[in-house]
Amino acid sequence: MNIKKVSERFDIPEPTLRYWEDLGLIPKVPRNSSGYREYGEKEIKWVLFTIAMRRAGMSLTSLRQLVDAYRNHHDDYEAQKAIIKKQYDKMVKQRDQLNQTINYLGYKLDHFEDHYIPFLDEEKYYHQVAPGMEKKYKTSHNSK
Repeated sequence: MNIKKVSERFDIPEPTLRYWEDLGLIPKVPRNSSGYREYGEKEIKWVLFTIAMRRAGMSLTSLRQLVDAYRNHHDDYEAQKAIIKKQYDKMVKQRDQLNQTINYLGYKLDHFEDHYIPFLDEEKYYHQVAPGMEKKYKTSHNSK
């Protein structure tokens, strides 16, 4: 599959694919007789892996460390796992913060008519009630 088709299939700009190859995040892509890149199954798997890690918020530096750990120490699972675990923990923290903010906005929407700006009790609410809050607010505010 040529670079244009890979770009279209995964909605990744061609320059980004070239950049990832230059950084070593995906292996050197073989060239056809005309000199154009021809992505095979192995390269496609690395593209998919890179997309997944970037969507997970992994920095290029961390991703490069992970790829290097895999390529240089293929059997050192602990080093690879530690890099992924660090990103996982970061995402869980971000998710929790996002849920806290969603709950806070739900509260604001449910009580909007009851308050005037500034909401004097918001700091107390945000820091004491929202973090452990399990309550869901009116369904009209929740996205599905």
